[in-house]
Amino acid sequence: MNTLVVYCHPYEGSFCHAILQHLELGAKNAGKQLDVIDLYKDNFNPVMSGRDLLGFVKHQAVDDQAIEYADKLKKADHLILVFPIWWELMPAMMKGFIDKVIFPGQTYEYTKSGLGMISSLPNLKSTTVITTMNTPKLLYKFRYGNAVKKALINGTLKKGGFKHVKWRSFNMVKMVSDKKRGSWLNSVEDIVD
Repeated sequence: MNTLVVYCHPYEGSFCHAILQHLELGAKNAGKQLDVIDLYKDNFNPVMSGRDLLGFVKHQAVDDQAIEYADKLKKADHLILVFPIWWELMPAMMKGFIDKVIFPGQTYEYTKSGLGMISSLPNLKSTTVITTMNTPKLLYKFRYGNAVKKALINGTLKKGGFKHVKWRSFNMVKMVSDKKRGSWLNSVEDIVD
């Protein structure tokens, strides 16, 4: 199984980084390798330029790094996105990855009506989104509108034809015990099939 991890956090002391390390440990224990895209280490430029937008209209990506990332995505059986939720949304770096990599002519095509999307990722069998936040789960859902589920899970991934999309949200990370965080980290090791 070819698993691609898109990791988005600038600080190696973060809980997101610990999640990445445990994904790598789970893969090692299972005798598998992960292909990791580290958006910050790669100095990925998340900004959509006028040239990028023209490419979007023409269904021809122009950002070499985004094209390279899309090529990795085309080879993957399982995609794992790892990022924090800041101010109830994904970081700009992850949003830029979505904008510039999940791209017409690259990872999907439109249906004839133009209202639907058809995936161009035939190898991709499953997607797992792993997020961290300090907001309680119910507050995030009912007070703040569950933005990641509505915009990313439903409005991007499922709409774009990504299969078997699951979301693992680790809430109140700073407030829970070390024991709880440890059990969360152990649980992510099993995500890499």
